[in-house]
Parts: sequence; structure tokens; C-alpha cells
Amino acid sequence: MSDSNQADIDRLCLEQMADALIYADNQGVIIRWNAAATVLFGHSSAQALGQSLDLIIPESLRATHWSAFDRAMETGVTRLNGRATVTRALTADGGAVYVEMSFAVVTDGNGKAIGSVAIARDATKRRQEEKELRERLAALERGAA
Repeated sequence: MSDSNQADIDRLCLEQMADALIYADNQGVIIRWNAAATVLFGHSSAQALGQSLDLIIPESLRATHWSAFDRAMETGVTRLNGRATVTRALTADGGAVYVEMSFAVVTDGNGKAIGSVAIARDATKRRQEEKELRERLAALERGAA
């Protein structure tokens, strides 16, 4: 297979995968935004590309996010080492969604951090179901006491 065919396949896989894919450079500027990211967050690629990750980060989480992001760019590793976490994100309509995200630092051939890639999927329904289950359990515990 030629390199150009492989590059086309790589691009098509990333664009057509079911989970949102976001790649930001080491300054937190969005460079890659696939179709699933558009569906999840509501911003088209044209709207997202060139924007800060603040586009999808709730204001209350930004300081924590940027501290962790800067540390990851300096050290080359993320705090969660690729494990997924559930967090809130902003959508284009100003709403919020819970997303399950995993992050990785992208490094060049010399091991220097050049950016970060995140994979995300909607976890809003799961989060709501877990909340309802906790509330039912708490009500049962109160009734048993």
C-alpha cells in the first residue's frame, strides 16, 4: 500500500469514527475536529478549527484544565495516563453535556510534546441514570433506617 493510500485511510478512519476526536496543538488550539465532534458538541469543523479548547470547556473548569494541560505539555504525560474520565463540556447552543473523555499527549520524533488528542463520547444519559440510581438507593436506605 502506498503512503498516500495509507494517509487517505488514516484520514477517513479519523473522520468517520463513531467517537469525537479532537486534536489541539501544544497551545490548546484546535487543529483536528471530526464529524462525531460536530455531532457531540454542535460546532462544525469550520467553527472549531483554530479556536481555543475553551470552546468546549465550561468556565468553571478552565483553570483546572489549563493547569493539567500545561503540565502534560511539559512532562509528556497526562494525569490519568489515558484512562477515561467523565466531565462536563459546553455545546454550541450554550448547553452542557457530560462526556467520557480520554486524553493522550502527542509527541514528535524527539519526544517533545506537540499537542494533545482527546476521544469523547456522550455520557449524559449514563450520568443521569447513575444519579437516579443513587437517589433511589439513598431513599431506600432512609426507609430502612
